[in-house]
Amino acid sequence: MGKNKKKKKQDPLDSTMSLGDHLEELRMRLIRALLGLIVGTVICLFVCSKIIALIERPYVHVMGEDAILQTLSPADGFISYIKIALVSGLILSSPWVFYHIWMFVAAGLYSHEKRYVHLATPFSAVLFVTGALFFVLVVAPLTLKFLVGFNKNMLGVSSNFTFANYISFITMLMLVFGVAFQTPIAIFFLNKTGLVSIEGLRRSRKYVLLGIFIVAAMATPPDPISQVTLAVPLYALFELGILLSSFSQKKREIQEKQ
Repeated sequence: MGKNKKKKKQDPLDSTMSLGDHLEELRMRLIRALLGLIVGTVICLFVCSKIIALIERPYVHVMGEDAILQTLSPADGFISYIKIALVSGLILSSPWVFYHIWMFVAAGLYSHEKRYVHLATPFSAVLFVTGALFFVLVVAPLTLKFLVGFNKNMLGVSSNFTFANYISFITMLMLVFGVAFQTPIAIFFLNKTGLVSIEGLRRSRKYVLLGIFIVAAMATPPDPISQVTLAVPLYALFELGILLSSFSQKKREIQEKQ
């Protein structure tokens, strides 16, 4: 009788992975993400002049139409050009890159948790691009205006930025804002996997607010404009994460009652 009894087929999504399997999965995902980044970078190399014009908009807005960035060494322009192409390529290929990041995370989850990864992937890419553009179009002009005004009024010095320093400043903070805008996805995912509760998130609001301002102070230049313009959206995204988690929980409760 035991021989005739059918064995229950194991769900491959519920199978556990050894350390070696996880390392192989990580290697495969990194290679594929890197290939996507290379393709995005190559594409951006051909349109880099237009991207530079977008990045220079805050500088021109603050310094005037006749303002020109300088280079102090022969290779500065070329190195900055490649850096812009890399960052722009990451933004362009972010849907592909985030897909493989989340797929690696999914490899260590149970089957009922994996579906949240598929939901998180497109939103992660959208939020990353939104954060980067938010900095360039909204935050950068305010930050530069404050810094230039501080140099002139408080220190009595003129602001003559080099192309390399300006590009490093802009691209670094584009990445900071892009990563910071992942907050609601992280909160939603942590809640769905049972690592944090909605009640716990609500009780921790004041600590989160303090932590956000500390992170904003560490991740941005030492000026209040950059810190506040990062901290305010971050806290709003934290509340959005709680709202999404609450909405999902209420929807699940309704479905269970039916």
